[in-house]
Amino acid sequence: MSDSLFRSIFIGSVELKNRIFMPAMHLNMCRNFLVTEQLIEFYRERARGGAGLISVGYATIDELSGNPGNIGAHLDTHVPGLAVLAGAIHDGGAKATVQLNHAGRYNASFFLGGKQPVAPSPVPCRMTRETPKELTLQQIEETIRRFGEAAGRVQQAGFDLVEILAGTGYLISEFLSPLTNKRTDAYGGSLENRMRFGLEVIGEIKSRLGNGFPILVRLNGNDFMEGGIGPAELLEFAVALEQAGVDALCVNVGWHEAQVPQIVTKVPRGAFAYLARDMKKRVSIPVIASHRINDPKIARLLITQNFCDMVAIGRALIADPWLPEKARTGREDEIVHCVACGQGCFDNLFKMKPVECLCNPRAGHEYEEQPPKTAHAKKVLVVGGGVAGMSAALAAAEQGHRVSLHEQGLQLGGQLRLAGAPPGRAEFVVFGDDLARRLARHDIRVLLNSPVDREVLAREQPDQLILATGGEPVTPAIAGVDGDKVVQAWDVLAGKVETGRKVVIIGGGAVGIETALLLAEQGTLSGEELKFLLVNGAVSPEKLYQLATEGTKELVVVEMAGTLGANFGKSTRWGMLQDVSRLGIQTLTQAKVLEILDRGVRIELGGEEQFLPADSVVLAVGTRPANPLEKVAGELGIPCQVVGDALAPGTVFEANHQGYNAGKNIG
Repeated sequence: MSDSLFRSIFIGSVELKNRIFMPAMHLNMCRNFLVTEQLIEFYRERARGGAGLISVGYATIDELSGNPGNIGAHLDTHVPGLAVLAGAIHDGGAKATVQLNHAGRYNASFFLGGKQPVAPSPVPCRMTRETPKELTLQQIEETIRRFGEAAGRVQQAGFDLVEILAGTGYLISEFLSPLTNKRTDAYGGSLENRMRFGLEVIGEIKSRLGNGFPILVRLNGNDFMEGGIGPAELLEFAVALEQAGVDALCVNVGWHEAQVPQIVTKVPRGAFAYLARDMKKRVSIPVIASHRINDPKIARLLITQNFCDMVAIGRALIADPWLPEKARTGREDEIVHCVACGQGCFDNLFKMKPVECLCNPRAGHEYEEQPPKTAHAKKVLVVGGGVAGMSAALAAAEQGHRVSLHEQGLQLGGQLRLAGAPPGRAEFVVFGDDLARRLARHDIRVLLNSPVDREVLAREQPDQLILATGGEPVTPAIAGVDGDKVVQAWDVLAGKVETGRKVVIIGGGAVGIETALLLAEQGTLSGEELKFLLVNGAVSPEKLYQLATEGTKELVVVEMAGTLGANFGKSTRWGMLQDVSRLGIQTLTQAKVLEILDRGVRIELGGEEQFLPADSVVLAVGTRPANPLEKVAGELGIPCQVVGDALAPGTVFEANHQGYNAGKNIG
């Protein structure tokens, strides 16, 4: 039987070689709207990796629709760069499309030279904290025309399709939603009127490009916005789009303002595919499911179970551009899975940086010249089997060096296994397993339960030593910290210790919050148990929610600073803190721990002393480097590099990239 992922499919007149669609993602790799070598080489690699269809964008349709980091399609001078980009994707073996969009109220005056963003109605935006200007009828007509002109440039540049973004809270979905559309003219009020703008955009494009040039539309299956447009009306919009001549639909979910997590690691794989299934029941054109599809197994399942005709795999192709080809050739155990952390993709955008990737240090750097494979292999010894050590060993081996990796523990992964312990964070463990499998496929000597000391270094005499010995938890100078009821958060996350019913966690950074969430889940019901109770009508929905969120621990997090989870990435932090509130975890900021006693913890808060009863006290106050070998290496005259937490406590992103660069650049 043929692989469902790799059966060809038509979108309009265009045949795709497989069912894998790489959706458009803002990469911030353009400069003043112009395509760059960085962008071209990024997409060339994804095309070579086997995706059937690649969408680039979003691309602008006029001067108010985006920012200079977006791909430009609003001027004729943008066409040559677009043509080079289309050619690179075609050279790699994929079909290509451009996603056109207008940000509407999601744009900011900062990007517009002080100009006011525009929208259907002057409804303030919670993201930008600005109020947009209401479009006049003449401006609406002009915007529709500019969509058509931009689509013409996409066709002229040699792309195979054009895509229109009609969801996510941007302009077309702002017209659709009664939350942002308060108009009383022909473009507001009834669903028919609110759909008018989007349908007229499609009509304008078809009138310019003809019926032979396919149109793909990305729309929401659910906005998850209180007072917005719901799934039922979005299904009606989908039907209307098909009737207007659209050739395929890609089902998105949520607005950027929505309080339902959409793309972070806690979202189960394929969780929103049911929205594509609902849409597929109403239309006859191809339907593409999207969000948190990072593995061929879930992708096949969605297609074979008739949830969709194709799958959108986005950030997973940032993490591993060759995922499609590995799946096609039976090498799925070689895939490096996206962990949905957002650290290199979304968080970089908030920093006004081009997209990178925690899992893939090459992402965003494909255009950079790489050092040639060595002609003189060196003996490289890596100490530490966490992410930094594994990444360094892999990069050194790929450069042609003879590599051995020593890990003092009984398994590889290091702190990835701690990061993957809290609920909804298991993808970090998957990433550790991915790296370990890659080590096994290379000619790398891996020694577990193998501590390294002066004797080992003197005996081995490597040409290059890479120290990735990680960090160790800090024990603060607090009276009573050596008491029997005091444990380290790392030991809680590793499952090495148990805690009592009342727990005080000292430290509200990432580790403290993750530990609190892990403990708060104890005593809640599993998804399987909740489903059983639901389908059998055993309890009310309100009771189900209580059983899903009410555990058996009483938890208090004490943090000296004024902010919780400050070292989380921006795209992750809000969801983690949402869970802290939902699970009933008490948090105290700007609080100082004075003493740990047998019965609890004495703190100072707001100038007053308080006592927090506790059966267990968990320390989560930071990490310090564990690096006893650097001095020894210097004394033995062994060239040495230090990476990861052994150099300075940091993120998984930093550890992986530091390890990779250390191994890659061995002379």
